Amino acid sequence: MDAVDSGRRVRWGDVLLGSIAAVSWALVGMAGAAALGLHLLGADAAGALGPMTAAVVVLAVGGTVTPTGDVSAFGLEGTQAQTAVDITPLGVGLIGALFLAYFFLRSLRGAGPYISATELAARVGGVVTLFVAMVGGLAWAGHDVITIDGAALGLDDVGGGGGGGVEVPGVGDIGGLLPDRLGDLVEADAAVGFSVNTADSLAGALLWVLGVVAIALLTSRRTPLPRGAVWETLRRTVRPAVSAIVSMLLVTVLAGYAAASYAAIGDDHPKRIAGAALLGAPNGVWLGIPLGLFVPWDGEATGELAKLLPDPVDELLRVSEDEPVTVGRLAELDERVWLLAIAAAVAMLYAGVLAASRTRSEGRGAFGFAGRCAVRLGVVTALTLPLLVWLTEVSADASLSVLGIDAVDAGIELRGRAGMALLLGAAWGAGAGGAGALLVRLVSRPEARVPAAGAASAPAPAPAPDVVRGPGPGPYRPAAPYRPPNPDTNPYLRMPPEIHSAPTLAGPLPPAPPRDHPEDADPPEEGPPPPGVPGGRRR
Repeated sequence: MDAVDSGRRVRWGDVLLGSIAAVSWALVGMAGAAALGLHLLGADAAGALGPMTAAVVVLAVGGTVTPTGDVSAFGLEGTQAQTAVDITPLGVGLIGALFLAYFFLRSLRGAGPYISATELAARVGGVVTLFVAMVGGLAWAGHDVITIDGAALGLDDVGGGGGGGVEVPGVGDIGGLLPDRLGDLVEADAAVGFSVNTADSLAGALLWVLGVVAIALLTSRRTPLPRGAVWETLRRTVRPAVSAIVSMLLVTVLAGYAAASYAAIGDDHPKRIAGAALLGAPNGVWLGIPLGLFVPWDGEATGELAKLLPDPVDELLRVSEDEPVTVGRLAELDERVWLLAIAAAVAMLYAGVLAASRTRSEGRGAFGFAGRCAVRLGVVTALTLPLLVWLTEVSADASLSVLGIDAVDAGIELRGRAGMALLLGAAWGAGAGGAGALLVRLVSRPEARVPAAGAASAPAPAPAPDVVRGPGPGPYRPAAPYRPPNPDTNPYLRMPPEIHSAPTLAGPLPPAPPRDHPEDADPPEEGPPPPGVPGGRRR
């Protein structure tokens, strides 16, 4: 840190305003996306939308929500509902991350080309502290109880008395159980609620906001960083690769939204597809990227929850739970799955081209440049692919036991292998980085292409003598003119006749032609004021 940075005082007013703007917009965007998605799914018909929105926002930032069931009001001993859900709505989290990163980075760009480490730490600390505090408030508000009225279900229309005659496949005759309880069910209320684990939610929110801020600083190429060799290394080597991977992930999410929009056009329930895409489109897309890059997944699916998985994943998990889920095994059920591998490979090549186009060649050969791009993108992809595997893990289990009879027994478990994701990410990143660098060199240097057979290779044209070498134009480095100066079109190049013998000129100018009638002559064209006497004061 130099003297200028160390002597600069932290502007706490700007820090506070920037933190409030970034956190407020992030939470507003997340709450709006969560509320709209729940409304499109029809979830607000069963309970209050506000607490459910708060719970979904907490889930999106890494918190935990525990559903609870209490149906003892039905008058049935031993009746309990147990559920456990571990699914992160990445659609809501992505919207909040984009808003938070945009306004946080925008507040930093007013600091100049460099920012002191103290001010950067203060701004990051302000955003983190305020965001965790706001998530704590959402965790307090994310509690609700949904009451199911037995009379509203139409149970009073069902006759009582008598027994037998009600056969449930796999369970047997339960007719003797129901009629004696219908009268109690009509007057009973079933309370099913959910609560937010505050401690886990605060820890998840802390990790989430730190990760978003770190990725934002490593992605933005115009945001100032502190002075120093370490920061300069991050600016030159890490930022191009990280920004390329982030851009690729965002493009794939846009492709997922486009696919969901196309599917909703011909569906009977377009609102449900729109709501599911708004909440979880990144979940499916970012799960498909590691799967398309041949990362194996372990999972199982039972009961009705297995229907939530896309085809043919659900069919594969039903058939065999011991073997991992891979592209090859899925292709045995549907050959179109190979398109997923092709799309993932194209996405990685796109990231490689972006990383190479944003990396300075530093005057080395094409293969040296390709090697540097391969190493940098390989390291970043090796860290990104396990992160995607961790974010897209799915774990859901539900069971309902009534009088010892398991009415519902459903669950989903889908987890990727992080070790294989690390190795495959390094390999795919290195290959995509090297190929992208070679493509960029081939496109950016057309004179290096091999001429056609029989065509004479023309020598490269010599650069013009007036081309300015070195850094680009600026206030003290004017750019080269597009055309030669012309006094007929530029009045500032016309010399007034009265200064033709000024001592500051390189040589005397020819005297102005005499005029026969000075009083009838046209007034001279207005030009710049004459310069003052050299070394004297201007008046």
